[in-house]
Amino acid sequence: MKRSQPALDQLFANQIQVLATTLRPKTVKCYRYCARNFLAYLHTTFPRLHNLSQLRRDPHLLSWFRFLCQQYPPPRKRFRELHLLTIRRLLRDLADQEHPLMPDLIRREDFPPRDHYLPRPLPLEEDQHLQQQLYLSDTLEANALRLMRATGIRISECIALPWNCLQHLSNQQVALHVPLGKLHSEHLVPVDEKTQRIVRRMVELGALTPISTYQSQAFLLPRYRQPETWYKALHDTLAEMARAAGCTSHVHPHRLRHAFATEMVRLGVSLPALMQMLGHKDIRMTLRYVEWFSSTSNANFTALAKTRLLSTPFPSSHFPPVQFPGRLTSLPFARVSALPTTSFSYSSLSWKIRLAVNFADSRSGSSPSTTNSIT
Repeated sequence: MKRSQPALDQLFANQIQVLATTLRPKTVKCYRYCARNFLAYLHTTFPRLHNLSQLRRDPHLLSWFRFLCQQYPPPRKRFRELHLLTIRRLLRDLADQEHPLMPDLIRREDFPPRDHYLPRPLPLEEDQHLQQQLYLSDTLEANALRLMRATGIRISECIALPWNCLQHLSNQQVALHVPLGKLHSEHLVPVDEKTQRIVRRMVELGALTPISTYQSQAFLLPRYRQPETWYKALHDTLAEMARAAGCTSHVHPHRLRHAFATEMVRLGVSLPALMQMLGHKDIRMTLRYVEWFSSTSNANFTALAKTRLLSTPFPSSHFPPVQFPGRLTSLPFARVSALPTTSFSYSSLSWKIRLAVNFADSRSGSSPSTTNSIT
């Protein structure tokens, strides 16, 4: 009987090895972690379970679901969802290979409901102070963080940027070519002259690295550090800069991406254009930034309305009904209430933002007249 126990482990290990031919190493590592936890629970709680044909939804899977929920401290929903997704994929693949398995061992109703999180950009004042602090340092790490804030790229995409990532699309348009990243897609982000200087400075600093190998020269961030080490270096540098800038909340590199995206929404960049610049595959991912802006705009408008209501006495005379001369307009994807004293127009955008709007709208097939604007 003891010989049959590793057979279950071996089946899972072999199937994960098959998946390793098409999945990223980090994803394969996640599969191994979840499978190890699942099999360890089965061996401990059901020592007589040795074959896949013995596996049942009740009691084996249902008791495992309860075990995942009853741990202390309680795991996050994402942790449970990740385990269910990976084990369901492995069980389905094994069933497709004609292993004797009961159907519907893991069902859709077993997954915890997903939480809907809005982006968490930095407050405007902290964002400005942080950018000023980053400009005071001329290191590779600081310039990489400045590049992430100026283009909205992910930290993994920044680490994977080649040294020749700038592409001249025309005489007046230069774009940052972002290689295959998290969503297995590459995209272009328009950049202005200031951002181009950041990239050129990173190339200069990379040439001064202590180890100059062919592999190091192929990347904007030289490989005298491993990619995993660059993650820690950028996180640590950003945390140090955030403390120096007086940021009160926790700042991590992905919040720079949120800050870039919400800035584009605030300045009126269209959703198709923003979706392309961020490298999203689903418009719902981009809509979260509009939802965030709508909620914050409504909150600001409500606070301003309350202030005016308290400071202005209510008139005693009767006002005639107001006749609106025209039709009210709003954003086509979300209802946004802007402050009455705030007015953004396409002509008031900086050169950098106008370049981004023109570039992205032209590539997404929309015209400037359809660009979302805040009036």
